Amino acid sequence: MLWDGSLVVLWAIVAAIGFTIYFKGVQFTGFHVSLETVRGKWSSKDDPGEVTHFQALTAAVSGTVGLGNIAGVAAAVSLGGPGATFWMIIAGLFGMCTKFVECTLGVRYRTIDENGIVHGGPFKYLPVAFRRLGRVPVAIITGIFAISIMLFGIIGGGMFQANNAFSGIRDALGTVTNSEDTVLHGDAGALIFGIIFAGLVALVIIGGIKSIARVTAMLVPAMAIVYVLAALLVIFANFGNIGAAFGAIIGGAFSPEGVAGGVIGVIIIGVQRAAFSNESGIGSAPIAHSAVKTRRPVSEGFVAALEPFIDTVVICTMTALVIIFAWYPDQATWDGAVEENAAEPIGLTFGAFDTFFNNFSVLLAVAVFLFAFSTLITWSYYGLQAWRYLLGTNPATDTIFRVIVCVMIVIGCLVSFANIIDFADSALFLCIFINVIGLVILAPVVKKEMQQYLDDRKAGRLREDPEYIPGPEDMRIVIDESKVAPKR
Repeated sequence: MLWDGSLVVLWAIVAAIGFTIYFKGVQFTGFHVSLETVRGKWSSKDDPGEVTHFQALTAAVSGTVGLGNIAGVAAAVSLGGPGATFWMIIAGLFGMCTKFVECTLGVRYRTIDENGIVHGGPFKYLPVAFRRLGRVPVAIITGIFAISIMLFGIIGGGMFQANNAFSGIRDALGTVTNSEDTVLHGDAGALIFGIIFAGLVALVIIGGIKSIARVTAMLVPAMAIVYVLAALLVIFANFGNIGAAFGAIIGGAFSPEGVAGGVIGVIIIGVQRAAFSNESGIGSAPIAHSAVKTRRPVSEGFVAALEPFIDTVVICTMTALVIIFAWYPDQATWDGAVEENAAEPIGLTFGAFDTFFNNFSVLLAVAVFLFAFSTLITWSYYGLQAWRYLLGTNPATDTIFRVIVCVMIVIGCLVSFANIIDFADSALFLCIFINVIGLVILAPVVKKEMQQYLDDRKAGRLREDPEYIPGPEDMRIVIDESKVAPKR
């Protein structure tokens, strides 16, 4: 790492706890509001934006539900023991409030150009948060954030995902054929896979957020349901270990090993294995959510709060339970499995799936491919928005970025790039540090938006245009008038 990211992650977790207190646990008290909003109860086809609440949610979830849910969880419980599972769930529950805050701001400060394309996310609200520093410092801070998101979109969200998708399919093919000399073993096979994979990605991302949302709206629910059902089969196959498994989780959670492992697990799942498990605080999700069709920013905040619940509380927990149920009939068996898979902890997950029946892990390889594909197409959109912030919106430059992404996908299948991933992780830590400061500054704006939304919901006025709530961006002196004027 270029710097100690654990301090930044600690900063993000402390902020998440602070947001939960400041907003009085809105992610819990407003959970039913999240569900009714994502179902479109208060939506109108005439609302400004490009995609529905459900499409925005699935697009953003596709960016979070990735290889970290499989490889990262395995590494977390390997390092910290079964007790790390408890702390990952806690981190996910608090992270729901951070996601609520950042995605509300992403919609509030978005702009829609003459072509109907939405431009939102941190590129819009960070300049408001840091406005007192002056134009040049604001431009530098937001520019650094944009470059960091763009780099991770190309490297962490592109090359890393492609490399692991290829490895998963190659190994699955070797398992099925009982051979290590298949068509995918070797550089030629990697090149062919990379070109095909890049072509599939290109077909989706060329259509922008609408195309991505249509694909993820179908893919994300399907792959999540299939993965959870498969995980349940493995858990039931090892149900005899339930007492030992839950005893290890609860007991280990409050041991020094469990607490340390939980923190390390969050870092690995979130950053080293595919951007935070739920991306809370990174600033990526508001880019997708800002495209939603709505007149009320906080409505998408409620929807976005579901992401950490789906990603971490449900899917990551299922992976952890699969591993623990399969490998924890007793401490000795667990220690042996962890030691055997120390070099590649993901082997714990593959081995656990095979306890249901031989070669059942082939299904896991398919899941790896789908998770990588969905994460990649979403992060390519995040990277493109950062690219547009830096270079402007232009069809020619947009095409250049998409070509770069596709080329990097092919390269990602051909090379090992641990050092590059370290650099990408550092870029992501930088995003967290900058974005969370902005969220803390603008939290009072979100609180006012939230209160107005809840009041209007109670009064049945959510389909009406809301009253504008002034924010810090409105507090400017007008030359011709000695008073503060609203921006709109």
